[in-house]
Amino acid sequence: MAREKVGDFQFGDETHDLMRRDGLFLVAKGKDGPVNAMTIGWGLVGTMWRKPFFIVAVRLSRHTYKLLEESHSFTVCLPSKGMAEALDFCGTKSGRDYDKFKELGLTAKKGLQVEAPYIEECPVHYECKIAFKTEVKPGALPDEIEEDVYPNRDYHVLYFGQILGVYATKDAEDKLP
Repeated sequence: MAREKVGDFQFGDETHDLMRRDGLFLVAKGKDGPVNAMTIGWGLVGTMWRKPFFIVAVRLSRHTYKLLEESHSFTVCLPSKGMAEALDFCGTKSGRDYDKFKELGLTAKKGLQVEAPYIEECPVHYECKIAFKTEVKPGALPDEIEEDVYPNRDYHVLYFGQILGVYATKDAEDKLP
């Protein structure tokens, strides 16, 4: 599927809407392992340090955390219509136990500007270079958030990915849910 580079924020509304519904795919590849995709429902697209960024939250316990620590990039892929089962699978199964791309029949394509691959079946993807990360520390958040989000003390690392490019298929708007 041919892709064109589009504006960094052209699909911002769709990205936000999809995160609040079924989620998006975060794709990472470690130095030796296979590609992994996980479902994310939290993230921010915006401007930091005068540059476009996509900030993603990954729990320390996740397989993707290990992959991101080994790499310098990630992609975020907007699912096409009919990918709800794949989002569910990627959000409930670990890449330690499954080759999600093989299980789901997904195609990993090398990023155009980053080492991390993207999911070819997704009509839009962001390519991000990790510029900064910070770990959420116990006691740093208001009690009501910490009690709700971290009852098991399984905290997130926030990865600040500088958006190097956003790519879309010509018919992306028709393919998004």
